[in-house]
Amino acid sequence: MTQSQPFLFDTQLHLGGDEAAARAPIDGTKRLPSYIRDHRQRLRQRFMAGGAGALADYELLEMILFRAIPRQDVKPLARLLIDTFGDVGRVITAPTARLSALHGVGDAVICELKLVEAAATHLARSRVIKRAVVSSWDALIDYCHTSMAHRETEQFRVLYLDRKNILIADEEQARGTVDHVPVYPREVIKRALELNASALILVHNHPSGDPSPSQSDIDMTAQIEAAASVVGIHLHDHIIIGKERELSFRSDGYL
Repeated sequence: MTQSQPFLFDTQLHLGGDEAAARAPIDGTKRLPSYIRDHRQRLRQRFMAGGAGALADYELLEMILFRAIPRQDVKPLARLLIDTFGDVGRVITAPTARLSALHGVGDAVICELKLVEAAATHLARSRVIKRAVVSSWDALIDYCHTSMAHRETEQFRVLYLDRKNILIADEEQARGTVDHVPVYPREVIKRALELNASALILVHNHPSGDPSPSQSDIDMTAQIEAAASVVGIHLHDHIIIGKERELSFRSDGYL
């Protein structure tokens, strides 16, 4: 590719040939140059033989992009996305506005990335919803990491439990900035009463990657615990999700 040739990627699919694209094979192999076709086939074979661990991050992302951009080399775009956001997880969970600002990323790419994000979150959530938290704690932590660890802004979620510690609802209470999220204890308790919940688990993420609690995190947790105790609701834990690890208020002595 010379400097005079701009990246086309996803945008080329929007500029023309929609009808022809509809008639083409899903993977576009009949229209691909042999070097691209062979490269894609090698990636598929490595993935099937060794799973995701057999591929570099940008190669795994390439495979996700195959369907969105069936007739072009997607390696440069995959590398651009990794360079911009850091890893596959952050690419998939990146805000739509930031993705679309990148040259070569159009609706088809964004749709494919968000489909993968939705599928991963749905799979992780299915392993914990309507199940006892005590017996599925590891799965619960995995779900929290899947849905929150790679986000660029803070998100605050509340997990509502019944008297048998069955997870009956998982709801986002607020979204914030890179280092702050507004939390309203009254709304948390009001929703718990609506759901007839007997216990709560608070969860939020730190986009910095460090799950160490701030003083405001500690103060907010104390406020919710006090408000919950007045109406007979137990605060089981407050979990802060970092990029590589999590912190439990209960385990670390904050509760």
